[in-house]
Amino acid sequence: MSHPLQLLSSVPLGTRVVVRYRIPGGTTDALGTLEARDSASCTVATRSGSVMVKLDDVQLAKAVPPPPPRRERRATPA
Repeated sequence: MSHPLQLLSSVPLGTRVVVRYRIPGGTTDALGTLEARDSASCTVATRSGSVMVKLDDVQLAKAVPPPPPRRERRATPA
Protein backbone atom coordinates (compact mmCIF):
# COMPACT_ATOMS: atom_id res chain seq x y z
CA MET A 1 0.00 0.00 0.00
CA SER A 2 1.43 3.40 -0.95
CA HIS A 3 1.83 6.33 1.41
CA PRO A 4 -1.27 8.35 0.30
CA LEU A 5 -3.49 5.31 0.70
CA GLN A 6 -1.94 4.49 4.08
CA LEU A 7 -2.70 8.02 5.23
CA LEU A 8 -6.31 7.91 4.02
CA SER A 9 -6.87 4.56 5.73
CA SER A 10 -5.25 5.57 9.02
CA VAL A 11 -6.37 9.13 9.83
CA PRO A 12 -9.59 9.45 11.81
CA LEU A 13 -12.76 10.44 10.01
CA GLY A 14 -13.24 14.17 10.53
CA THR A 15 -9.60 14.98 9.75
CA ARG A 16 -9.04 17.86 7.34
CA VAL A 17 -7.20 16.51 4.28
CA VAL A 18 -6.19 17.40 0.77
CA VAL A 19 -6.41 14.62 -1.83
CA ARG A 20 -4.97 14.97 -5.33
CA TYR A 21 -6.59 12.59 -7.77
CA ARG A 22 -6.75 11.87 -11.49
CA ILE A 23 -9.59 13.13 -13.65
CA PRO A 24 -9.91 12.96 -17.44
CA GLY A 25 -7.29 15.33 -18.81
CA GLY A 26 -5.24 15.79 -15.63
CA THR A 27 -5.54 15.99 -11.87
CA THR A 28 -7.50 18.00 -9.33
CA ASP A 29 -7.58 18.43 -5.55
CA ALA A 30 -10.28 17.89 -2.94
CA LEU A 31 -9.68 19.94 0.23
CA GLY A 32 -11.95 19.34 3.19
CA THR A 33 -12.99 16.94 5.91
CA LEU A 34 -12.60 13.19 5.41
CA GLU A 35 -16.15 12.01 6.01
CA ALA A 36 -16.21 8.40 4.77
CA ARG A 37 -14.00 5.66 3.36
CA ASP A 38 -14.17 2.05 2.31
CA SER A 39 -11.90 -0.35 0.46
CA ALA A 40 -12.47 1.36 -2.91
CA SER A 41 -13.08 5.07 -2.24
CA CYS A 42 -13.09 7.96 0.19
CA THR A 43 -15.41 10.95 0.51
CA VAL A 44 -14.17 14.46 1.27
CA ALA A 45 -16.62 17.16 2.39
CA THR A 46 -15.45 20.31 0.60
CA ARG A 47 -16.89 23.84 0.72
CA SER A 48 -18.76 23.13 -2.51
CA GLY A 49 -20.10 19.71 -1.50
CA SER A 50 -19.01 16.12 -0.95
CA VAL A 51 -16.51 14.59 -3.39
CA MET A 52 -16.18 10.82 -3.75
CA VAL A 53 -12.68 9.82 -4.87
CA LYS A 54 -11.77 6.33 -6.08
CA LEU A 55 -8.64 5.17 -4.27
CA ASP A 56 -7.22 3.93 -7.60
CA ASP A 57 -7.20 7.58 -8.78
CA VAL A 58 -5.42 9.03 -5.71
CA GLN A 59 -2.01 10.54 -6.48
CA LEU A 60 -1.23 12.32 -3.19
CA ALA A 61 -2.92 12.82 0.16
CA LYS A 62 -2.02 14.59 3.37
CA ALA A 63 -3.58 15.89 6.53
CA VAL A 64 -3.70 19.69 6.69
CA PRO A 65 -4.27 22.14 9.54
CA PRO A 66 -7.66 23.75 10.12
CA PRO A 67 -8.45 26.79 7.99
CA PRO A 68 -7.51 30.18 9.44
CA PRO A 69 -10.32 32.06 11.14
CA ARG A 70 -12.34 34.30 8.85
CA ARG A 71 -11.52 37.96 9.05
CA GLU A 72 -14.24 40.41 9.87
CA ARG A 73 -15.38 42.63 7.05
CA ARG A 74 -14.26 46.19 7.20
CA ALA A 75 -16.98 48.77 7.60
CA THR A 76 -17.28 50.88 4.48
CA PRO A 77 -17.08 54.63 5.03
CA ALA A 78 -20.38 56.44 4.58
